[in-house]
Amino acid sequence: MFREVELPEKQLKDQSPYAGEEAIREIKQLAQGMENLRVLHVNSTSYGGGVAELLYTIVPLTRDAGLDARWYVMDNVPPEFFEVTKKIHNSLQGAETPLTDNEWKLYEDINMRFAASFPPGPWDVVIIHDPQPLAVLTFLDGVPESRKPAVGRWFWRCHIDLSTPLMSTWQKVASHLNRFDCAIFTSRKYVQEEVKIPVCEITPSIDPTSPKNLAISDEEGRRIIASFGIDPKRPLMVQVSRFDPWKDPFGVVDAYSMVKRKTPDLQLAMVGSIAHDDPEGIELLRKLRKLAEHDHDIHVLSNEDGVGAPEVAAFQQLATVVVQKSVREGFGLTITEAMWKMRPVVAGAATGCKLQITDGVDGYIINSTKECAERVCEILKNPELAAKLGREARETVRRKFLSTRHVANYLKLFARHK
Repeated sequence: MFREVELPEKQLKDQSPYAGEEAIREIKQLAQGMENLRVLHVNSTSYGGGVAELLYTIVPLTRDAGLDARWYVMDNVPPEFFEVTKKIHNSLQGAETPLTDNEWKLYEDINMRFAASFPPGPWDVVIIHDPQPLAVLTFLDGVPESRKPAVGRWFWRCHIDLSTPLMSTWQKVASHLNRFDCAIFTSRKYVQEEVKIPVCEITPSIDPTSPKNLAISDEEGRRIIASFGIDPKRPLMVQVSRFDPWKDPFGVVDAYSMVKRKTPDLQLAMVGSIAHDDPEGIELLRKLRKLAEHDHDIHVLSNEDGVGAPEVAAFQQLATVVVQKSVREGFGLTITEAMWKMRPVVAGAATGCKLQITDGVDGYIINSTKECAERVCEILKNPELAAKLGREARETVRRKFLSTRHVANYLKLFARHK
């Protein structure tokens, strides 16, 4: 069954100190004529990943603009389904992990079951996020007419880096997505030739009013990171991400080790969460903690250790340098968060990272572990450079990647597909 996510109220006016009054006026103007438009977002989980974080803000702000926006998640899903969808996710990002016939059958059986219990609506717009519930639309064909939801437009929102997919997986996914009215990608660079429907580009965003992105006092930040064994007086290298091979966590440790030879008092914090739909992350977290046993300056922390939004904010705000050494990245909201906090960011050359950072202007893009270590050393040696990169980074986010821009882009999409 699908479950509706209960959401707090959020108001557009609270965004204006960060995004500006003009951004709020634009949203209100775009929303004219869309009063009570019924919009449904559907994804696999309400906690632990970037999609859930986006929807916690985008849906309430869309409501405040006058639309009737809702968010539903897949509930009571067997764990093996998420093992299969993680495999789909990885192969769509290029991993050589083709699914077996039995795995595809499990994926489709679960989507068929959820099609039979789809929220009845009526809905003017339904936005399906990522592969987990993608095939629901296909299997609505088998649902009796009396139980089919009345839907005006179906959109598929892809948050994945699709630049080099495993073709056997991608072709199967494409057969489902081509039933939609439109596909939304973070970058047109992700659009493969098998996509036969209209596409549009919408970049993700951060909420500047969320606890994770509000500034905290340095005193409070120092208290928080010290509670996890970090010495606030020593330099700190931080990566905040899901525990995922695509984030190259072991490459981060290698880069840290290179830097530590020149800066012996350097500390490394790897901070993340275990998502409900990511069983692979648990094993990776275990391996990282085992590795950290050999260096007391490596701290591997997750939500299981009491890391929540305030703790993430503290680590990002007090980091001397933030690293996001992704080899594949659909976008990377943790980069956006660190840039908003005026931290110098060193990121991998994945498309999602390059969408945000202009190399040498508001951060650094690197292509190897050695280059990552060199850029970190450069930042540690030059506080003025770090401050300059941080100032430029915050302005980039203000102009391009705040929630108000995200809501406005969705409203423009709805207007084009009435």
